[in-house]
Amino acid sequence: MCTVERLVVTLRLREGTQEQASELIAAGSPFDPAELGLARHAVYLGDDLVIFVFEGEDVEQRVASLVNDRVSSASFGAWMPLLAGSPSLAHEVYHWEAGG
Repeated sequence: MCTVERLVVTLRLREGTQEQASELIAAGSPFDPAELGLARHAVYLGDDLVIFVFEGEDVEQRVASLVNDRVSSASFGAWMPLLAGSPSLAHEVYHWEAGG
């Protein structure tokens, strides 16, 4: 049985970089989520925060190389000039769904 795990990566944006962040998101994912083995991937943009949600089996292992690569444009490298700090990981500890 396949267990879908969720991992969230949050990026705090420097002031005045939201438009650049929006453009990066609009350009699409710099990696192929299916090739990475993800079941789902979403990005949320707030005033000073970007939230990446990764879902899939063994998701932390699959995403680790992306989060740790601060240079490559196929990872979080393109985001580095926009950040006020380092990316933060958040692991799912609770979720609810109807019928579950």
